[in-house]
Amino acid sequence: MSRALEVAGRLANDAAEVITATAGRESDPFDWVTDTGRTLERHTRRVLAAEFPGVPVIGEENGLQRTDADAHRGPYRWIVDPLDGTANYVAGFPWCAYSLALADASGPVVGVIADPSRAQIYAAARGRGVRANGVPVRVVPRASTGGLICTELGPDRAAGFSRCAAAGHTAIRTLGSPALAITQVALGRAVAAVLEGHREWDVAGAACLAAEAGAAVVDGNGRPDPLPGGVMIVAVPGALDAVLAWWRASDR
Repeated sequence: MSRALEVAGRLANDAAEVITATAGRESDPFDWVTDTGRTLERHTRRVLAAEFPGVPVIGEENGLQRTDADAHRGPYRWIVDPLDGTANYVAGFPWCAYSLALADASGPVVGVIADPSRAQIYAAARGRGVRANGVPVRVVPRASTGGLICTELGPDRAAGFSRCAAAGHTAIRTLGSPALAITQVALGRAVAAVLEGHREWDVAGAACLAAEAGAAVVDGNGRPDPLPGGVMIVAVPGALDAVLAWWRASDR
């Protein structure tokens, strides 16, 4: 685990340097699979293949090097999103991230998120907590009232959920990066993150951060799940019940 965390941190630092140097400079703003994303994923795959031979890599830009069945058959798999928040990156909007996780059958084991715009590397490992640029981080229980919820939802569900949250005196922010949305909960800046329609690589690294920081990670029915598909709700202790109630009410 220590070696995985060290290698992941090194890759996150590499990615942060590249993203910082190139944000807003892609030649074709409509090519959402950017040259930068492809380059970062290739670099990640090369390093991981050398350091952890035989461990499959699931990535956004280049898909799977094996079939889905093969990738999930072994005890471990790496999951990378080299550029989460691609539209923001292309526009030069400072809200995008590099995400890398090592997962096993029980969920993320190691998670690292690079937040280049804030010059931060967030890293977590199962049972070892979370660090932000080396400083330990832990969430503090709080109610949802007066807080922020980061969402990545479809337009229909977003409207209903926003109305419910507003009635509960809680603000909604949707900024276009699932990884950073969840990370804000792990850092204690948001009381919750609510996502739907995400892929595993969008959330795996940040899910590790959230769990190790002490946040609840559940599916849309409120069942604990380290890496939910479909609907994912991440909340600090004290806010989960209200957020779940708003989620259920937003479907009416």
